[in-house]
Amino acid sequence: MNLTKEIEIVDLALLINKNTLVISDIHLGYEEALIHQGYLIPRHQYKDILERLNNILKKTKPKTIIINGDLKHQFGSILNQEYKDSINFLSYLINKYKVILIKGNHDKILNIIAEKVNLKTQLFYNKGNIYIFHGDFIPKDLFFANSKIIIIGHDHPAISLEKNKRFEKYKCFIKGKYKNKLLIVQPSFNTLTIGTNILKEKMQNPLIKNIKDFEVIIIEDKAYKFGKVKNLIS
Repeated sequence: MNLTKEIEIVDLALLINKNTLVISDIHLGYEEALIHQGYLIPRHQYKDILERLNNILKKTKPKTIIINGDLKHQFGSILNQEYKDSINFLSYLINKYKVILIKGNHDKILNIIAEKVNLKTQLFYNKGNIYIFHGDFIPKDLFFANSKIIIIGHDHPAISLEKNKRFEKYKCFIKGKYKNKLLIVQPSFNTLTIGTNILKEKMQNPLIKNIKDFEVIIIEDKAYKFGKVKNLIS
């Protein structure tokens, strides 16, 4: 499904100009963090993420992959498995693709991981009139000021729908406006959680002023347009 003439939704990713793939909020180490908190869950996060991404890569065949923030989960530390999985994940990608690594709010010490695979982190990436950054602050640079399209993550948008007294929750993209710019918010690429229910939970993103006017695109077996948020609120 195309959001603009140059931006296409492919599962949980965005494909720009047929050659640049953007994914956000992978949160490697989330599984390990839960285990440290006492939850008993099987370790399959890394395998599931890689499998889902590989299916997208087979369809899209990009030249560049942009990881738009929150590659890892822990804020001020790095757990053992998180460290290994992050390095393995980046090493796997850089063998085949150019990788752009954007820092998110969970990536305070991401440089330690990036240096191990000879990558540098950055706060944003500008591609023509498209500005890509994590979304946890409002940029002040000229690239942002002159951009027409903004792509962010950060809030993990999802939506909970009711049918026959049963609730189903889906990851979703939301599309709206920030001032005179088109704003696209990506769902999380973390396969362990669905995300933040945009119909009931407050978004943290400083760029989202009136979410009721945003359009919702649900991701299931394919992308489905569900209209504006204000029409989905019961």
